[in-house]
Amino acid sequence: MLAHVVYFTLQDNSEEATGRLVAACHKYLSGHEGTVFFAAGRLAPGLERPVNDLDFDVALHVVFADREAHDRYQQDPRHLQFIEENKTNWKQVRVFDAVVESSV
Repeated sequence: MLAHVVYFTLQDNSEEATGRLVAACHKYLSGHEGTVFFAAGRLAPGLERPVNDLDFDVALHVVFADREAHDRYQQDPRHLQFIEENKTNWKQVRVFDAVVESSV
């Protein structure tokens, strides 16, 4: 499986703006063929341990069955529309892709 994890830092990180981005993630990025797991949400408040990276506002987690599913997702019109409609408020986007195995 391939885990695609994206952390968005927003220029306007108000409650309303972060809510709009989370909603857009659900609208455009969920339900793609080959998705094994999908979740999107905001930075968890109150978890401020020394090891926590707090430099983001919204997190996206998508696990794909394989690299091919991930590659199709990257070119899918819904994914491209998500980028086009939301990129103006992105201050920073960090993408972490990893090959993962589940023990469940």
